[in-house]
This record gives sequence, structure tokens and C-alpha cells, in this order.
Amino acid sequence: MTMTGLGALTAEVLTLLYETHAKALHRYLARRLDTATADDLVAETFLQAWRERAKYDTTRGTARAWLYGIATNLMRNHARSEVRGLRALAREHARTVQSAPADETAAARVDAANEASKLADALARLRVAERDVLLLVALAEFTPAEAAEALGINVTTARTRLHRARQNLREALATKEIPHD
Repeated sequence: MTMTGLGALTAEVLTLLYETHAKALHRYLARRLDTATADDLVAETFLQAWRERAKYDTTRGTARAWLYGIATNLMRNHARSEVRGLRALAREHARTVQSAPADETAAARVDAANEASKLADALARLRVAERDVLLLVALAEFTPAEAAEALGINVTTARTRLHRARQNLREALATKEIPHD
């Protein structure tokens, strides 16, 4: 949905924006955070959109990207907690002694847990700017151009950050060990 006059954003237009984008925005936030925090951030996103409606520049992009940009900025307030949680998950798994699996199902679970731990640690180690682009593309199904629009950066920067994030994740997941702090 492209808006042409958000400076005159009415309650009806905000309701339409909410009906159009809230579920997808919530899914994106819930994948990065917990559901309760996602609920709060969706509400805060629309509250902030209402407060900042006069600042929205319709020539810079879509209302969808504007809303995701607001949500991503709000989510950055939670970034330290997110990183701490990912690192704690990786450390906890590293401390857990995995015994030899009794069957293929157990072996698959152990392998999946090892990979999840490595992925959590690798995500925690990414620069916030790289993680934001990567997760907008992976979880919100944005194109790099849409992610750039949402984050207020140019497309080349978004593509570079996405490339670096993917490269770092590939390298981290290719190692045999789970990194420790």
C-alpha cells in the first residue's frame, strides 16, 4: 500500500494500515522476539506512526516499509537482550553434555540442537545492522530494496550487509565446533 498523504493521516487510514500490515508485522516481530513483545511492539509501531505521521515522506517509499522501519528501530531497543539470549542459548547448549544417541531420531535431534546453537551464536555475533537486514529478508520476506527502504539506507548498503551476514553465517555453520564466549 502506497500512501500519498500521510501528513493528513486519519483514524480511518491508520485503521486501514493496521488491517493491511499488522498481522505480517507481528509475524516478523514474533519470529525475532517473543509473542508478547511482538504484541507490544506492533501496538507501539502504530502509535509511533500516528505520532510521526506528519514526518512521513511519501516520496521515500511505501507505508509498509515505513512501518517496518519504525518496528525495526523499536526492536533495536531490545537488541541487547536478544543478543544476550542468543549467547546464553549457545552457552547453555555447550554446557549440556550430549550422550551417544540411542537411535536415528535421537541423533537427528542432537544434530539439530547443535546446529540451532551454532546458528543462535552466529546470529548474536552479527553486527546489529547486518542482522536487521538479514532478518527482514529472511523473516519478513523483504527484498533487499525493501529492507533498505525500511531501514533508511541505500540498496547497495543493504545488499552488502546481507551478503556479509550470509557469509558470516555460512562460515559459522561450516565449523565443527560450537563457539564459546
